[in-house]
Amino acid sequence: MQTVAVVTGAARGFGREIARRLVARGHRVVITDLDASAVDTAAAELGATGIVADARLAADHDRVAAEAAGLGTVGVWVNNAGVLRAGKVWEQDAADIALMVDANLNGVIHGSRAAIGVLRGRGGHLLNIASMSAHGPVPGLAVYAATKSAVLNFSVSLQGDLDLEGIPVRVHALCPDAADTTMVRAEQGSSDTAILHSQKALLTPDAVADAAVAMLDGDRLVRSLPAYRAALARTGAVLPRVGLPVLARMRAQGERRRVAGS
Repeated sequence: MQTVAVVTGAARGFGREIARRLVARGHRVVITDLDASAVDTAAAELGATGIVADARLAADHDRVAAEAAGLGTVGVWVNNAGVLRAGKVWEQDAADIALMVDANLNGVIHGSRAAIGVLRGRGGHLLNIASMSAHGPVPGLAVYAATKSAVLNFSVSLQGDLDLEGIPVRVHALCPDAADTTMVRAEQGSSDTAILHSQKALLTPDAVADAAVAMLDGDRLVRSLPAYRAALARTGAVLPRVGLPVLARMRAQGERRRVAGS
């Protein structure tokens, strides 16, 4: 019997490419997203089952879990859905702040609860997509970074709880650097995204999806892509008086690339 895999926010970007690879691995894949038309299109292309669902809502995750379990044994759940809104917190709309917290953090928490409900019997893998911004400060993206830091901490803490209870679910957290996705391109016009462009080239969704699916083959809890950028990010968190000036220089470099690419 095919193992069922669920991928949230999979109508485009990382989620779509992760789903594509899971289909190729022989899983029966369920993809979710808010956009009904995009879900239908992606599901038809991938050979997956599409469900319109809002990652912010616990009830929607529970509904997806029930439908996925009706298709077979669920062995993989990927919490990928997320939202990016650039800006300084005192300038951002309260609605944008709430959206990021609800989608990026609460969505992962609700999704993980639903996932454990269908995975705990026979075991399986729960993959949460965090971000390089989980490792340290990201001026211009403070709220987004805060949600992704919380996702990373939640994922590691959750694994501890599962281990203590003897529940055979393996949690993974992937922390990719900025990638060339619709989400990033939509915010590229804002100078507050400058630091995302401080690397020489944005990651591709394919590279991120390859790294995500590879984690399902082992027990690794956290992976950052690329690893050296995570080391830089953690310096900013541990030694902010040193790290923040470095980030300011990276931001200036990124701003030149952002403008050139706009």
